[in-house]
Amino acid sequence: MKQVKILLFFSFVVLFFSIDANAMIRALNTAATGMSAQESNVNTISNNIANANTNGYKTQRTEFEDLTYQTIREAGARSSSGSMYMVGQQVGSGARVSATRRINKMGSPLATNNPYDLMIMGDEGYFGVQVGDEIQFTRDGSFTVDAQGVLKTRDGHPVVPFVTIPPNTKSLNIASDGKIQAFLTSQTEPIELGQIPVFVFVNPAGLMDQGGNLTKKSTASGEPIQIVAGTQNAGAIQQGYLESSNVSIMNEMTGLIKAQRAYEMNSKVMGVADQMLQTVNNIR
Repeated sequence: MKQVKILLFFSFVVLFFSIDANAMIRALNTAATGMSAQESNVNTISNNIANANTNGYKTQRTEFEDLTYQTIREAGARSSSGSMYMVGQQVGSGARVSATRRINKMGSPLATNNPYDLMIMGDEGYFGVQVGDEIQFTRDGSFTVDAQGVLKTRDGHPVVPFVTIPPNTKSLNIASDGKIQAFLTSQTEPIELGQIPVFVFVNPAGLMDQGGNLTKKSTASGEPIQIVAGTQNAGAIQQGYLESSNVSIMNEMTGLIKAQRAYEMNSKVMGVADQMLQTVNNIR
């Protein structure tokens, strides 16, 4: 009889610690999701810092969401025949990155006095450039002209619509609404070369970055809406200026420290859970 009691006791101990072991494994998995999320956060911050001097670059922000929960005791469940639990008990399973959002706030103006440098003075609006068979979009207005006088980006993509600067142009004037006038050496009156529009989107956060200071539309962003610069909340065009990156180094360094601390704490949780699991295994 005594041996049976001892056997039942040790069976209970094994069952008890096996339940705790499951909890420790859950803690390991939860901490791992936190480390993975903070790793993605650090990647975003490092990209922001790397592009601190990129014309027209928009800061990206990592957004998180919690994962599914295990309900141990549901709020409102009966605690006895005449009462109920007013507060439930749930155990979370960690966090993950839900989105990397672009912050479409205008960067600081940088005066260049270059007639081909253009800036959109406002948060809304993009220049359109022809990339292959599609139109892509940019906030980097550091344009130039090729041997035929076509206004293009540094990578050789023409600005939409195509604008050709005559070879005998002595000065170029681009108004705030995008109208282009060229003053020729042989004429006193300027000639009209066209008008540079801006493109806006219903959901600019849904645009897809392509690299090379370019972005393109997506199903989430909606179709581009071509409008006159300076109208319908779109920014006006400023000639002789470039838009700096809107990255704040101070904010990024603060975010980096917070991400590092969160990563370290999740790592410490994994270490503590591992030690507790080892203790359970040693007792068994």
